[in-house]
Formats: sequence, structure tokens, C-alpha cells
Amino acid sequence: MMPADGTMTSIVQRIARQALVTFRSPPRVGEEPGKSFLENHSKLKSLMTEVRAADLKLVPRRAGDSPPGVPPAHPYHHGAPPVTYMHICETDHFSMGVFLLKSGASIPLHDHPGMYGVLKVMYGKVRISCFDRLERAAGGTQPAAPLPPAAQVGALRRSVLRSTGEYTEESGPCVLSPDRDNLHQIDAVDGPTAFMDILAPPYDPDDGRDCHYYKVLTGAEVTDTEQKEKEVWLMKISQPPDFWCGGEPYPGPEVCL
Repeated sequence: MMPADGTMTSIVQRIARQALVTFRSPPRVGEEPGKSFLENHSKLKSLMTEVRAADLKLVPRRAGDSPPGVPPAHPYHHGAPPVTYMHICETDHFSMGVFLLKSGASIPLHDHPGMYGVLKVMYGKVRISCFDRLERAAGGTQPAAPLPPAAQVGALRRSVLRSTGEYTEESGPCVLSPDRDNLHQIDAVDGPTAFMDILAPPYDPDDGRDCHYYKVLTGAEVTDTEQKEKEVWLMKISQPPDFWCGGEPYPGPEVCL
């Protein structure tokens, strides 16, 4: 695509524009997506499939590398954060950026209340384990996964492990919706990794979209790639003390919306 001034529009700009079109009027939670949304969402996934690290001017890092000049983002931690984030753009309808994980780092199991997401690996490899809640809280009919003894029932979520898969820059994007694959854990595999991430709408605690963290109590290990559609109990927890996220400058093409 070439604008009037004759310069080539970056793929990052095209992705941002398509995300805006796609998520300007998304289906309401629990509502079946219409044809227009599905077509726009498919276009967005196709664009995300094409984007590469070079398009964002990302240089793949090696094990042991630390982002230069990035201070820790948590007052109780010292040294470089295990995960950093490059902000690309944000509107009321979506946010877009890049997460960079050091070798061995993880983004713990967390949710995306009422949100859509599209994740595309830029370099390295990640293992993504996706879960869904089967009901809002423990109680009612006893599920296949037995209730953990002495558990705080109010903090439990009856859930299902949908899938565990590994993604590289050659893989298509990982996609989540408000009611499918909405909780996930992301682990760096065999070295540092980075992925581009779109969330729609953005996290907003004032509008009921806060990030919550969970721990798997019974029924499955998230590293087991053979476990699928397995009922488990998840316990809501505080942000794990070994996880915090810093920020660093985005070096790629500017996005204008």
C-alpha cells in the first residue's frame, strides 16, 4: 500500500489500521460474531502472519543479553526484569506492543476479561498453554477434576486446559477471544524470545478488565503437550513475586491512527 506522498506504508501501520477497523465494534460478550467482524478478524490474522522482527527493527537477543539501559520496573526487585514491553500504540479499542522474554522467563497464567487477543512470535520460541473457565467459581455440579483439599473455594475457578503448543516466527498467530483460550501462560523455550501482541479492548481496571493471575492446582501440568480438554482447578493468586515487567523503547516504524 502506497500513500499519496509515495512512501510505502509499513506492515505495522497496516496492522494497526486493520485492528482499529476490526475492534471498533466487536461483538458483545456472549454474542455470536457477525460476518463483517469475522472477515475483518481474518484480515488481521493474515497481516499478523506476515510481520517479522525486521519490520519492527527488532534484533534477536542471545541468552544472557539484557536490554540496555532498562531499569527494573518494580521497587522490590533488583537487576533487569525477566520481561520487558515495547509500547507501539493504544486506542480505546485496542493496544499493540511487543513483549520480550529473557531465556527461561515466563508470563504467568493470567486472564483477559472480555477481551480478544492476537499474538505473533517475532523471534525465538514460546510455549503457550490456553485455558478457559467453565464457570465463574467453584460450586454446583462436581467436575471431573476433584476439589483440592483445604482449598479456598471462593478463590477457585473450574477450568479446562484447551491446548498447549509451541510457536516460532514461522508459526501463525495465537488467537484468543472472550470465551475461548482466554487464560494463558507463556514460557520462553530454548532462549530469549519476543512476540507482538494485540489486545482488544485494552486492559482497564476501571471498566472491569483487570489482569488476574492463577495457579494450576489439579489435573494437568501446563508443560504436558499431550494434555488437552482436561478439567482442572485454577486458584486465583497475587502477581507471582518472580514476575515483573519493565519497559523499553520501541525502535520500529511510527504508527499513526
